[in-house]
Amino acid sequence: MSVETAMGVNGKTARFGWPMLKRLVMLLLFVVLWGGALFMAAGRLNWPRGWMCMGLYLLSIAMNVILVVWKNPGLIEERWKRHKGTKKFEKVFAVVYTPLAFGLPVVAGLDAARFGWSSMPFETLYVGAVLHLLGAVPIAWAMATNPYLETTVRIQSERGHKAVTTGPYRVVRHPMYVGAILQYVAVPLVLGSQWAYVPAGAAIIMFMVRTALEDRTLRKELTGYEEYSQKTRYRLVPGVW
Repeated sequence: MSVETAMGVNGKTARFGWPMLKRLVMLLLFVVLWGGALFMAAGRLNWPRGWMCMGLYLLSIAMNVILVVWKNPGLIEERWKRHKGTKKFEKVFAVVYTPLAFGLPVVAGLDAARFGWSSMPFETLYVGAVLHLLGAVPIAWAMATNPYLETTVRIQSERGHKAVTTGPYRVVRHPMYVGAILQYVAVPLVLGSQWAYVPAGAAIIMFMVRTALEDRTLRKELTGYEEYSQKTRYRLVPGVW
């Protein structure tokens, strides 16, 4: 194996040059900004629960990178490109979701570390850590399985877009959102902030709305998806929805 490339399944190639490095830098930059908001709101760095949360995020990223490079390397390029045909509701989602994503660490830092508006037993950290790691599993599994898993919703006609029915997609139709929702449930527990459930709960609702809109789009426009939806009947929770 050369320094520049590593082979994935089906002969796909992942390049360890500038494109992949840029993607990794962008991921780490998001974590740094998120952590900066967290600790600035907390007003101190000696906050074990804050560092535990940061460690969980970094562990999730490492898991994703390793599995995607090994199983689905072509996805790395596609997830960070800008594409035409993105659905309009995605723009609304981005505008509303971004403040919630960064509002969570601000609220948690102010609450749990600076002012103590609410409190949770230290044991909830362990419950949250388990939930966060459980949430990382369907995210990483989906990214390793689905070559069409871009960051926005669109029909990828130029790439021969088709319904993916293997791996976690045999259980629910949107496994990545399952993982994201689990992690939003987990983070306030890890940080020990009840008030953090305000932005976290709003983000969860956003993901549920996005799931419904994406599913409707795929059933209407993606060949084979309607048939797939009859076999894998539930969007997020087997037996429920």
